[in-house]
Amino acid sequence: MVSFEEASELAKKFTKKPTDAEFLEFYGLFKQATVGDVNIEKPGVLDLKKKAMYEAWNSQKGLSKEAAKDAYVKVYEKYAPKYA
Repeated sequence: MVSFEEASELAKKFTKKPTDAEFLEFYGLFKQATVGDVNIEKPGVLDLKKKAMYEAWNSQKGLSKEAAKDAYVKVYEKYAPKYA
């Protein structure tokens, strides 16, 4: 099993681009693992990309940093065969 740090670096080097939903799954867990609960204001309704990123992060609210790191590694291992 790879570490969170390894998984986050390897995910940046995927040879194929994950779908938007898959990217948001990675993003929400990464932010929760590195920052913790959302600490920014919710973006405006018209900024759809930032709003989706905010919601992906906010959906992980309450998850500890360690649990988010473990979940991120599991998500990486799920998608690595498809995109690495």
